[in-house]
Amino acid sequence: MLKRSLIVMHRWLGVALALNFFVWFVSGIGMMYWEFPGISEADRLAHLPSLKADLLQVPVADAFAAAGLESASDVHVASFDGRPVYRLRSGRTQRIVYADSGEMRGEISRQQLDRIAAAWSGRSVEAASIRSLDDVDQWTVQLPLAQLKPVWQYAWPTGEQAYLSQTTGEVVQYTTRAARLGAYVGAIPHWLYVTPLRKHGPVWSWVVIVLSAVATVEAALGLTIGAWTFSPFRRYRRGTLPVRVPYRGWKRWHMILGLIVGTGALTWVFSGLLSMDPIELPGDPPQTEDVADALRGPLRAEAFSALSPHDALTLPGASNATQLELISSGDRSFYVVALAGGGTRIVELSATVHESVATERIATLVKEAVHPEQVADLQLLDRYDRYYLDRHDRRPLPVILVRLNDPDASRFYIDPRTSRLVGTYSARNWVTRWLYHGLHSFDFPWLYRYRPLWDVVVGTFMIGGAALCFTSLVLAWQVLGRAFS
Repeated sequence: MLKRSLIVMHRWLGVALALNFFVWFVSGIGMMYWEFPGISEADRLAHLPSLKADLLQVPVADAFAAAGLESASDVHVASFDGRPVYRLRSGRTQRIVYADSGEMRGEISRQQLDRIAAAWSGRSVEAASIRSLDDVDQWTVQLPLAQLKPVWQYAWPTGEQAYLSQTTGEVVQYTTRAARLGAYVGAIPHWLYVTPLRKHGPVWSWVVIVLSAVATVEAALGLTIGAWTFSPFRRYRRGTLPVRVPYRGWKRWHMILGLIVGTGALTWVFSGLLSMDPIELPGDPPQTEDVADALRGPLRAEAFSALSPHDALTLPGASNATQLELISSGDRSFYVVALAGGGTRIVELSATVHESVATERIATLVKEAVHPEQVADLQLLDRYDRYYLDRHDRRPLPVILVRLNDPDASRFYIDPRTSRLVGTYSARNWVTRWLYHGLHSFDFPWLYRYRPLWDVVVGTFMIGGAALCFTSLVLAWQVLGRAFS
């Protein structure tokens, strides 16, 4: 009786979820290689023009004074519409000061936006179709549009689309025809990122959580029924032949595939559910405030009086810069220079240029922040490990790994080329690391280090899951046909 009830429940949940399950697996193949379009920090830097040292006439102190700030949490020097600017941030407040005149940036005109769009895309705005966005569209559903309005979309016949905020003067989204196609076969169906649903964030979140939870139950039911029904000793008969599976046709294939990939399907959909944070997961990442503040503390103008941005850009090795970032670490200050074409340099206020911050210096800062007796190990990693990895190889390497001997075995990963904290891990955070990222993305070092092994394993699983779900679709169609005939 219990088995019969489970079969009925599994059958009708399968009718309801078969298509959704199938789409998740097929789009998972797309997600292996294509992401939802967005602008990364690397994209932003790649589109910045080189700074001209002779235009940087305003000292750091004057920029702080013009912005009305005594200190700041973040200061960059970069180009805006062909002119160098200081971008000073204090909390949620950002001030933009022109570095060639010392004036505050005023309201941004449409003509300026046109020039920015043309510079970013490398195309003339005369050839673009331009419209103002009154509401989010498919490519801006994840953006806080209300804070960025008015937003203008520039669309070229070649397929490029740039979205610019007139409030910030920045490109907030950029897509190409290929990127949009990749999203349509990957992220959009996989995340249910359809605009009418996704623009209502709480509703979208609730729908995905409920679907994932019910799908987890459905997968668990199927696996239970399959294990209960399967006979390793061939107690079933097909004619005169002993068999392990009592079904024929599509049901037989459904059970066989379920027994092969069912456990993976269950853990995969469950880990997808965890990605939506349906409940408060046990454990938190290690507290990073002390370490982050030690590496990049509050900025004060007087700390940079010994070397101006103008003089920093005239030094050998730092002249081809697209951005200067002001950094204060402990009692020392310096510039991080982003170079055109990639790469960074550290410019000390003593007018010396290095490729990275010395490991000993970072070690001293971290030890002062967390107490020396807590540091169990400090080493330079030149490849990813089990807690710091990226299948697209975008996260910086090498990094300095600092391991603490605290009860949570906290780990901090620091990029010596920028003095930035780029990764953390705590033993308390094992649920997110292994039950979500591990089970859902298969991001295990022994797979990532030997690609295309990861591609073969994950692709095979996705194809097997899609095949299982295809049999579910056929069976659901047959059930509905009988129900309405």
